[in-house]
Amino acid sequence: MKSNKPTVPRKTDLPAGPRPWLYAVAACVALLAVLEAYQPALHGPFLFDDLYLPFQLPELIQAPLSHWLQQTRPFLMFTFWVNLRVFGPDPYYFHLFNVLSHFINGVLVYLIARRLLYKVGVEGWSLVLQAGFAAGVFLFHPVQTESVAYVASRSETLSVLFFYAAFALFLYRREAAVSWRVAAAVVFLFAGAALTKEHTAVLPALLLLTDYYWNPGFSFDGIKRNWRLYLPIAAAGAAGLAFVWKVLRAADTAGFAVAGLPWHDYLYTQGRAIWVYLRMFVLPVGLNLDHDFAISRSLLDHGAVIGLAALVALAAAAFWLRRKYPLASYGILVFLLLLAPTSSFIPIKDPLVERRMYLPMIGLVLVVADVARRMRLSRVALAWIGAGILVTAGAATRVRNHVWSGAIPLWEDSVAKSPRHYRPHFQLAYAYFQAGRCEEAVRQYELASRFTGKNHSLLVDWALACDCAGQPEMAVEKLQEANKLERTAHAYALIGMIYGKRARRTEAEAALDEAEKIDPSFAKTYVYRGNLQVSQGEYAAAAGNFRRALSLDPADEDAAAGLAVARRNLKIAY
Repeated sequence: MKSNKPTVPRKTDLPAGPRPWLYAVAACVALLAVLEAYQPALHGPFLFDDLYLPFQLPELIQAPLSHWLQQTRPFLMFTFWVNLRVFGPDPYYFHLFNVLSHFINGVLVYLIARRLLYKVGVEGWSLVLQAGFAAGVFLFHPVQTESVAYVASRSETLSVLFFYAAFALFLYRREAAVSWRVAAAVVFLFAGAALTKEHTAVLPALLLLTDYYWNPGFSFDGIKRNWRLYLPIAAAGAAGLAFVWKVLRAADTAGFAVAGLPWHDYLYTQGRAIWVYLRMFVLPVGLNLDHDFAISRSLLDHGAVIGLAALVALAAAAFWLRRKYPLASYGILVFLLLLAPTSSFIPIKDPLVERRMYLPMIGLVLVVADVARRMRLSRVALAWIGAGILVTAGAATRVRNHVWSGAIPLWEDSVAKSPRHYRPHFQLAYAYFQAGRCEEAVRQYELASRFTGKNHSLLVDWALACDCAGQPEMAVEKLQEANKLERTAHAYALIGMIYGKRARRTEAEAALDEAEKIDPSFAKTYVYRGNLQVSQGEYAAAAGNFRRALSLDPADEDAAAGLAVARRNLKIAY
């Protein structure tokens, strides 16, 4: 008869490790290394969705803290508010916050890995080195770059900080049964994670899996003992899931309202995407902000059935071999579990995104740690091999961060890797336009139009690039195409602006009149009309139009500058 005793040794107290000053030195070295690896992006600008974050919105910049906390993800909003109030809109400090959060997460990974390695019999300096290697992989893996270098991904690094802190506290409790004090602290940290990003609602499932594996080992006894934790966390989790469900039903980029992406197609697609994530962990090449990843519209499309079947086999094998390879088995299941909120059946507009690996990365790190502890090499040899891997990873991360140092290198990289994808071409065109490289912008807009067709937004931006490149007739043609798709004050006002700059007053006035008819509240119409009148010496009329523009948009710098010019010339005239 088989014994029910666990094969994994039960250990509750860690032995004394190196002296505290050695930990302090190691932490300082690791922090400096992380700052060096992320240095190129630290000094970079806001990129892509960063430009649409709340601290970029005029109505929020001067708003009180209470207004910020009423937004979705209040903990995240609080950190943005602090950044803005203490350091202003300087992107460096927004990036620095992300990097420091990432470093703290690395420390938490060290603590988590150390505790779990000890449970499988690793002790002494081997325990310190192997846990340190696990943390180093987390800190310096190139695939982490998007989560850390991208300010819009602060929701990842900050939510994971709360998540890992709750998990570490759970692991380091003094008694096998969770006390009320520990339960309250875990629930508080869980709330912080969920109020920063919704995918961390998976924490209760991780704790249940952990209790089954390690308390005391492949048994449900630990779960029963920890009722003090699971009752309140179930209540908090239910409330959180209800909120997440409400968000998912209403959102247009994530959830069940995403156009053209039913849940079953997303599930088929993720059967392939998860294997790409695993490949990127083992071989981090082809990293890309905007992957061109095809949707599987059936089980047979793009081999989705093979990917899904292989995932089921992987999970089954991990569970089957849980007694022989407990840490690796646990790591695989943790990876799949923590990836599930974003990579299962809940549709998200972009099917493959590297930052989704940030939370579940710890599962793969534990698998690596288990492989390392089983290698029959001396401690010195393992230390040198580990150091070589981390140095190589850090160098690759720094190279990747150069890509994130500006909009042009970021989107040039994406265009090179997704040459038939619309968005990289569109974003690169806009980056070129912003940099004054207008002819290159025109070329990229033309390429973008090949992969999505011509839409209103594309045609308007394309027209601006043409005008900048000295192609006014082409610019007007694009704007007229845009108006055929949708008549807007913006497009007609731009036609008036282009004609006005070329002294074609009749056409300019006709276009501006049409813009005013379509939307009398569009401020730029009056700015362009004012500019036209200034060019004709009609300063009084121009001043009136500039004032009207400012009444509609007090932050319009062009209107303010135009009004100053008109007033100055009026004084000279009189």
